[in-house]
Amino acid sequence: MIQPVNPNRFIPSFVCTFMVYGALTPYLSILVRGLGYSPFWVGILLGVFEGAGVAGPFVFGYLTDRTGNYRMALITATVLPVLAVVPLIVFIHPLISMVMLALMAFGFRSTTSLLDAVTTIQIGKTGDYGKIRVTGSLSFILFTLFLQWTPFFKPHSAGTISFWIGLSSVAAIIPIMLLPGASTLVETGAALKTFGRNPGFHRNSGRVLSPAPGSGRLPLMSAFFIGGFSIIFLCRLAMAAVYTYFPLYLTEVLRWDAVGLMFALATAAEVPCMFLSGRLIRRFGPLPLLALSAAGISVRLLVWALFPYKACIIAAQMLHSLCFGIYHPAAVNFITVTFPPEKRGTGMSVYLALGSGLPALMGNMLGGALVENTGYRGLFALYAGFTGIALFVYGLVTLGSRTKQ
Repeated sequence: MIQPVNPNRFIPSFVCTFMVYGALTPYLSILVRGLGYSPFWVGILLGVFEGAGVAGPFVFGYLTDRTGNYRMALITATVLPVLAVVPLIVFIHPLISMVMLALMAFGFRSTTSLLDAVTTIQIGKTGDYGKIRVTGSLSFILFTLFLQWTPFFKPHSAGTISFWIGLSSVAAIIPIMLLPGASTLVETGAALKTFGRNPGFHRNSGRVLSPAPGSGRLPLMSAFFIGGFSIIFLCRLAMAAVYTYFPLYLTEVLRWDAVGLMFALATAAEVPCMFLSGRLIRRFGPLPLLALSAAGISVRLLVWALFPYKACIIAAQMLHSLCFGIYHPAAVNFITVTFPPEKRGTGMSVYLALGSGLPALMGNMLGGALVENTGYRGLFALYAGFTGIALFVYGLVTLGSRTKQ
């Protein structure tokens, strides 16, 4: 058996990759708005961004599954935002903006799926992905706070935001170049052969359906897969309101220049849950935790919709511990138990593309129209309904699993 590699070797890549997130995620909608586009066009353009993010992970995931070389794919994906960011702010035209945002997303949305895939494969079943991933969260917190308070960053300047996106992307290339050129599967050959045979299920603590140990890969048409993936889809659809329209709500409605601080606070709230995610997943399984995340997203959006006060917004940001701190490790585990290791790159690409990119595309495009008709608070209230549907789906899956017993 090939022994798992030292998980610490992946930490620098997570740290630097999430510096790019710190520059891009809180400020991309503000950047596009700063180019002179209306909220409707912000939704359209960021919908294109997310749409391209659907294609990128699939392409890079397929190539890495064929070649086993994650390093070159990661380097290529990290370079693309650098190439796109300057034309984006120099040539302000809807068509050019679409192309440059698509190119940026094609690379940006692929880096995490590739990094997640190579990490989960090489650390093995005994490795704790959550503890590695939390280093990315810490990096995000520190970098967003740096941008919030440094005099070298102007949050309302599209040029300044673009500069820091490009600079952080260049910095992220360095540790990625030190990663191994090919992935090393840690499972034995005999273990790999068990995937796809004798599918079975068991309950985690008597709560919900999950894959039985040693029972093989879950059928993709099972209630477990369809229900779990539907919950992931609906949660990410609702979270479009958080990632795209919440920064604009802060700056345009509340006139509060605290975008970086709010994102740092939310990410800090997720860190303890990231540390505990491994234990929670082993105890309860991924589906109950995804349902808990859906409930957290719903409460968060409703608080924003009903209570437009700074104190309430700060309190709601703490729910990011559920909205992402629990959600992301549970979703990654859901993909891990569904796809065999030799297809893990494709599996993570499916998650990032269809479970993240596509619902984000839909959420952004729909959100722009809703903002212009109902305002930001109306958008938050309506998007809370998507997580209500996710909780209903979880109830159906749980009821179905109990009926079969």
